[in-house]
Amino acid sequence: MPHISFSELKNWAKCPFYHKLVNIEKIKGFQGSEHTAFGTAVHEVYEKMVLGEISSGDEKRLFEQTFVNEIEKLICDGVELDQSLVSDMETQGKNLSVEGIPALGKCFGDYEVFSAEEKLYEKIDEVDYFFKGYIDLVLKTTDGKYHVIDWKTTSWGWDSRRRSDPMVTYQLTLYKHYFAKKHNISPGDIETHFALAKRTAKKDNIEIFRVSSGARKTQNALKLLNKAIYNIQKGRHFKNRLSCNGCEFYKSKNCG
Repeated sequence: MPHISFSELKNWAKCPFYHKLVNIEKIKGFQGSEHTAFGTAVHEVYEKMVLGEISSGDEKRLFEQTFVNEIEKLICDGVELDQSLVSDMETQGKNLSVEGIPALGKCFGDYEVFSAEEKLYEKIDEVDYFFKGYIDLVLKTTDGKYHVIDWKTTSWGWDSRRRSDPMVTYQLTLYKHYFAKKHNISPGDIETHFALAKRTAKKDNIEIFRVSSGARKTQNALKLLNKAIYNIQKGRHFKNRLSCNGCEFYKSKNCG
């Protein structure tokens, strides 16, 4: 069945023509960077640690191994890298790799791991489309609450504007909605959180904060999702000229 992910929805919201190029025509745009390699390596460490697949003390080794592998892939793809930044990230990532899991205990107290990297593939109401996604981590605390958590790597942190940006927070809103649907859990028993792993912060390098995902916000997120699907199905791929700045296809042969 056709499906849509949150990253695809973000592409459409940015510019429907950009979505057409990347998600329909499969034209390669952004191929990654030092930052994506760093994020992948940190995610890998936290996932394996929380599942007990590696032992305490192995975090730095796994980060370094994964980060180097990701950097080598970028080099093979011809991506130009800042070697000074890569070197800094290697040190910063090793430090962050040992801080993530202890931060969960400080924030949530006693918990059990419900799932990690949980796949969502749920039917979207009223259309022949599925919502596809992967939840980084779901914890269940002693009060019976489920906590949907998405790890994000960043430099110093997020400002208030980004923390409240719908196209950032709708990710958790949709994850919560379809997680509840998949497991037949009341949305009132599910809370959503971003967990920031901050490379250059002077303190509080791991920050976990709750994001509101109530009924009205869920309704708005689903409305946007259905609007995107409707236009995609109709083949409406208009250009959003307000998003040209910084787009890798700007003034290229693919988007003149």
